[in-house]
Amino acid sequence: MTGLVIALAIIGAYLIGSLPTAYLVSRLRRGIDIRDVGTRNMGAMNVFYTVGVAYGILVLVVDIAKGVAAVLLARWLGVLSGVEPVVAGVPVIELVAGGVAVIGHGLPVFLRFRGGKGGATCIGVLGLLMPWALPFGIGIFVIALLITRYPTLSYSLALACTPFVAWLRYESGALVIFSAVLLLIPATRYVPRVKEMRTKAGNWRHVFQRKGLQDRF
Repeated sequence: MTGLVIALAIIGAYLIGSLPTAYLVSRLRRGIDIRDVGTRNMGAMNVFYTVGVAYGILVLVVDIAKGVAAVLLARWLGVLSGVEPVVAGVPVIELVAGGVAVIGHGLPVFLRFRGGKGGATCIGVLGLLMPWALPFGIGIFVIALLITRYPTLSYSLALACTPFVAWLRYESGALVIFSAVLLLIPATRYVPRVKEMRTKAGNWRHVFQRKGLQDRF
């Protein structure tokens, strides 16, 4: 794979990840900066609560699609170049592009590098590279949501299953490491938010087990 193709894949993945879906939707629909309202996160759940359910779903779908598009672009460029290093059956450039897309969501060039956490984009990347993670993730999400009534925690637990799927289903140490490292990107960005919720909720139990879907801090 030539250096030019690698550069195009990385730049393309970053620009795709940088598309500020939540920001654009909230600006166009309500005239607000989603980063200044609600949880101040540029993500689907904040749009869901502050702008509307349909718009939150739209943002979720597009943000997932960003991860898919970044990997597919890298895949197409890899095929075009004809030479591509492979790890555990997955071209390295696809792994790199997936990670760069998530970073782009968190540090978008279009918004002076102030973006969201990247959970939905992780879903797109991991869902495409490890399709078997989808049924397991959906099952975990539904069960966790019924118990906790906390959507963000539920999809976080669903994402956390991907390293285990990589290990047990794909038997790939490389995919285990990749998925774990990829998930650290949104996880580390979520730490300040967790501390804020603990302060507002008064105790950890209320943070992680809500009274209902509208119970948020």
